[in-house]
Amino acid sequence: MARVASFVALARQAAKEHPRLVVGAQLAVLVIFLGSVAYFLRGSFGAAGDDLGNANPALLALSCVAVAAYYLVFVIGWMKILADWGVRISYTTSLNSEIVSMLAKYVPGGVWTPAARVVAMRRAGVNDAALVTAAMLVEAGLSAVAGVLVFAISLAWVHGVNGPVIPLAVFAVVIAILLYPRVFHALATRFLHRIGYKELPPMRPETLVGLLVFYAGTWVLGGVGLWLMLRSLHAHPSPDKIVFLGGVSAVGAIVAVLAFFAPSGLGAREGSMYGLMLAITSSGAALGATLLNRVAITVVEVLLFLLGALVLRRRERRGSRGSSPGSAAAEPAQRP
Repeated sequence: MARVASFVALARQAAKEHPRLVVGAQLAVLVIFLGSVAYFLRGSFGAAGDDLGNANPALLALSCVAVAAYYLVFVIGWMKILADWGVRISYTTSLNSEIVSMLAKYVPGGVWTPAARVVAMRRAGVNDAALVTAAMLVEAGLSAVAGVLVFAISLAWVHGVNGPVIPLAVFAVVIAILLYPRVFHALATRFLHRIGYKELPPMRPETLVGLLVFYAGTWVLGGVGLWLMLRSLHAHPSPDKIVFLGGVSAVGAIVAVLAFFAPSGLGAREGSMYGLMLAITSSGAALGATLLNRVAITVVEVLLFLLGALVLRRRERRGSRGSSPGSAAAEPAQRP
């Protein structure tokens, strides 16, 4: 452990002293990775191009609406997590902070996503960076476990899936153990004490269970979007495949987080989703839907950022005239 700690310390020091070298190394890894993905998928690009050229515009538009609905519902979970720790924020604040951090994923390196969320919450009047960071860990962990559960349940009626089922199960179990209230509270408190922060309040088990069910529902909603994308490419997956496709989206999101060297998991997310969708559709449709999904989530994230920044924020300010921005965006909540 001492050797690992010293290695990590040396790596951090080298990153601070040579930031350009670190960025260059990340870009080199990204180029090699994307080149490998393109090489292994080279035989599917022709079929995908034909499918994309004949895509159904109406179904494609509906799929983008479903993707947007996923984001608009997902941000409610952020509000619930903070509320359980005594901080109430508006829906607009939650949407803005979520989308800003999601857009930050397009910058190489894993530090920008939490940093963007902390800054966005600070602008909204929530200055406790430790609490915001811990809430992000809870959100990411619960969403990941819920996604793996959705994927696992769908395997009861979807067969022939060629994917890392056992590693995903182990990953979900480990995350679930770390999120257990007593375990998470003990680990978070120990870490925060080392860097001089106060102790976090414990999260109630019923809140965790409710959020787990909630995030599972959001993944199913994401599966609707992916199902509509496949239908727009004239593939014909039955409606009972929606849950499986929600699990596919979850696996892609998990892989994207683990592939920190790639902006927003570019290539890693697509590779994992493509491989899993081959169980229910052709290679051309799977690749086409994967590419459409990447474009859709990027466009939707940008549009939702503009919606939150220009429209909803303006309405919120009009409705809160006479009060301070901080008090309008965030206020303490009373624990029952």
